[in-house]
Amino acid sequence: MLACHHETFLETVIKHTSLQIIRDEHSSLAAMLRSMLMMVERGPTDNPQQFFDVLRAMLFYIDEFPGRLHSPKESTLLFPRVVRAAPSVMDAVARLEDDHANGEKAVHELQHLLLAWELLGETRRPAFVEQCKRYVEFYQEHMRLEETLILPEAEKTLTDADWQELDAAFEKNCDPLSGKYPLDPAYASLFTRIVTKAPAPIGLGEA
Repeated sequence: MLACHHETFLETVIKHTSLQIIRDEHSSLAAMLRSMLMMVERGPTDNPQQFFDVLRAMLFYIDEFPGRLHSPKESTLLFPRVVRAAPSVMDAVARLEDDHANGEKAVHELQHLLLAWELLGETRRPAFVEQCKRYVEFYQEHMRLEETLILPEAEKTLTDADWQELDAAFEKNCDPLSGKYPLDPAYASLFTRIVTKAPAPIGLGEA
């Protein structure tokens, strides 16, 4: 599952590189979130060390790449331009900005809950499982709102000059899960670690 490129929420003809990159990164993140849920549903079985290693790597990816490269560029470059061009989306953008702020806190809480489960045992499992499901639903809704409202509005209202700046900025991203852009060696290593350790059919590891 992780090694495959998944469909985005909307299938459209993309005119601008930045929009394609945003949708590709959303697709990669959606695949990671689904895979994380599959890992949680599967449970540690007879190899708890591998299970917790893979989940830690998944959560680190979710925190590291989208949180530090994808979302900040949306907040500083894309959203302000869309609001200026289409003030009607201001409330939606405010909600998305709250999501960006709360999402970082939520993933750090998940990392703590996972560590508690690993170190303190099964009594801490339900808290992690419940919070993990909530987080995945939260992030899926966040991406849905961006793709169904903000990105279409950007396509309609932004200028060529806006797109030149956005394309140049987002082309510097290098999400290893998308498989389309030059890979930073560190992210490529992280991707390989997740894919090779995650058990089949989630990844390429032993079932």
